[in-house]
Amino acid sequence: QVQLVESGGGLVQAGGSLRLSCTASGRTFSSYSMGWFRQAPGKERDLVAAINGSGGDTYYVDSVKGRFTISRDNAKNTVYLQMNSLKPEDTAVYYCAVARSITIGTVTAPAGYGYWGQGTQVFVSS
Repeated sequence: QVQLVESGGGLVQAGGSLRLSCTASGRTFSSYSMGWFRQAPGKERDLVAAINGSGGDTYYVDSVKGRFTISRDNAKNTVYLQMNSLKPEDTAVYYCAVARSITIGTVTAPAGYGYWGQGTQVFVSS
């Protein structure tokens, strides 16, 4: 059974940093795109960043470019999201996800993801 477990969320002041981790078990995902999504109260779940299987291709939504960095360690079946210069508008539940199928590049459509973690809360105070 596939499981994705996120960690690293918490409360931080604006301008601070957090590092989220997501470890997959039950299967090896080294060839699959992985992504981080976030959902704020009353809003849809949106893609924040994605990374392809090799780690050589990444995608970021405009609002986090230059502040967030996605990376992965395939030996540990883990994907990370380093979040710097956090803003109150980054407050959300953050979810990691694994793509449904193997692709060369990143997967950016939510429908392209088939496995989801339970989410970790990030709260940025002003």
